[in-house]
Amino acid sequence: MTGPLRVVHVITRMILGGAQENTLLTLEGLHRDRRFRVRLVTGPAVGPEGSLLERAHAAGLEVEIVDRLCREIRPRDDAEALARLVLSLRRTRPHLVHTHSAKAGILGRIAARLARVPVVVHTVHGLSFHPYQPRRLRAAYILAERMVAPLTDEWICVAEAMREQSLAAGIGVPARYVTIPSGMELEPFLAASDRRGPVRAELGYAPGVFVFAKVARLFELKGHELLLPAFREVAAGFPQARLLLIGDGILRAELAASTVRLGIADRVRFAGLVPPERIPELLHAADAVVHASLREGLARVLPQGLLCGRPVVAFDVDGAREVIRTGQTGFLVPPGDVTGLSAAMRAILTDPEGARRMAEIGRAEVRARFAAPAMVAAIAERYRILAARRIPARDCESRSPSGGLQPIP
Repeated sequence: MTGPLRVVHVITRMILGGAQENTLLTLEGLHRDRRFRVRLVTGPAVGPEGSLLERAHAAGLEVEIVDRLCREIRPRDDAEALARLVLSLRRTRPHLVHTHSAKAGILGRIAARLARVPVVVHTVHGLSFHPYQPRRLRAAYILAERMVAPLTDEWICVAEAMREQSLAAGIGVPARYVTIPSGMELEPFLAASDRRGPVRAELGYAPGVFVFAKVARLFELKGHELLLPAFREVAAGFPQARLLLIGDGILRAELAASTVRLGIADRVRFAGLVPPERIPELLHAADAVVHASLREGLARVLPQGLLCGRPVVAFDVDGAREVIRTGQTGFLVPPGDVTGLSAAMRAILTDPEGARRMAEIGRAEVRARFAAPAMVAAIAERYRILAARRIPARDCESRSPSGGLQPIP
């Protein structure tokens, strides 16, 4: 085909989060590639988690906000959002639509087919269904994913665990799945931070204090309510231990009250919402990373912590074992095991040299796998292959928004 491949990414909201950062880095990378013309369609970035829309605009990306596209299930708003998506895609006539997240993944794929878009791709950052949902809700999400599966030309998974779980739920066929690790900007994490001392002083950490950091929204299933009692067990035997919680969300007041009830309020600091560019220096200011989430595709903080040379503890969920191997690159703990979580944290405190060696091994392994340019190149190659299969060479001109539009056969 001649001319650039027109690509529209659809996501529910561009808050500060792993799926959103993945999407933004992909868009930025493709935007710099003259073979592509990219556009972002998203709902409003509402909530206390912060927004990435400012960066998207600063990068020169075309952005459209669909007001009715929201995370919650609202039939009337969902119907309006679907209609708006269809109109948008019919107007811009992309060659390929790439969807992200649960709501935008469902509505975006339906809209793409109604608008007769030739190629439809969906990234599985994390599954819309999980074991902690009520059975009927989980079944409804699985049914919805199965219903839009025939509309999907390819699924891109950020971890092998996502591919395996999707296929186990009867969604799609193996030949239409590829795994591309979620890319990130590595250099800020790899660089030795000369800001460690000043940042620790800013946070009020004296020399000799050992800081465990967790980066996550203060939200359901992120595991803060399990981490706090685990940390209380650690703090009882290690007066130098501190816990730094990076992120904000609807559970902040509840979690702050829990620290008081557990008697650890003076050991736990809520850093609140911070700009993404501060995450590397905060991880460098910490001494270890602990991520007690019960549900993730592949938590970005796991490779980020290792890139900073910090030992990592995580629950053994979803893609965590694709980064962490117990005793080799960190510690994996059975999901929900508070005692096991505290034991892993104590192991780091009692053997800091062993923990450092594990972190160095992990650092070497992940730096080759999670570079943003490698992710963008892999996605661009998938686009090329799919476009070659589904879009006739003449179609680039026939679908030009500035010329006579021809229906796709």
